Amino acid sequence: MYFSHFAFHFGQKFVTLRPNLSKNNLTMAYMSQEGYDKLVAELQRMESVDRPAASAAIAEARDKGDLSENAEYDAAKEWQSKLETKIAMLKQTIHDAKIIDTKNLKSDEVGILCTVEIKNVANGMTAKYRIVSGTEANNREGKISVESPIAKGLLGHKVGEKVPVKVPAGVLTFEILSISFEE
Repeated sequence: MYFSHFAFHFGQKFVTLRPNLSKNNLTMAYMSQEGYDKLVAELQRMESVDRPAASAAIAEARDKGDLSENAEYDAAKEWQSKLETKIAMLKQTIHDAKIIDTKNLKSDEVGILCTVEIKNVANGMTAKYRIVSGTEANNREGKISVESPIAKGLLGHKVGEKVPVKVPAGVLTFEILSISFEE
């Protein structure tokens, strides 16, 4: 079964979404080409570098004698187990990936892969975020997950709207200043 998943990541799969991406359409693994390429590279590294290293660590620990009292062997087996789980999960994510071509999307409302500039109505502070899949989220780069409270609250809204968003600290109101599809 995983062989078909593995073969899949060498091809490219594009989808065109309606501009009004609703909250219900976000159950699939929508992502940018950049995010997809990073996942494929990570999978290739895990399979070509990490997997052989884990096998070598097990072999080295096995050579040290009695396996029943060999903590190094147990640690190497645990590392290999966790690595194989990560590889399987990554293969599934890649298999489920739907690459969004942003050229076909309109920037009239907030959706996945758009860059949105917002202003906190209470304190006037502005922020700019790119809404991405959970696998691509990175706060340092200004990329927030589509599953985050702020992204969920902004989805489907347009420039000029004031949107109340429920966050862990309470409810914040944001004004949408701009929406674009920057790469």
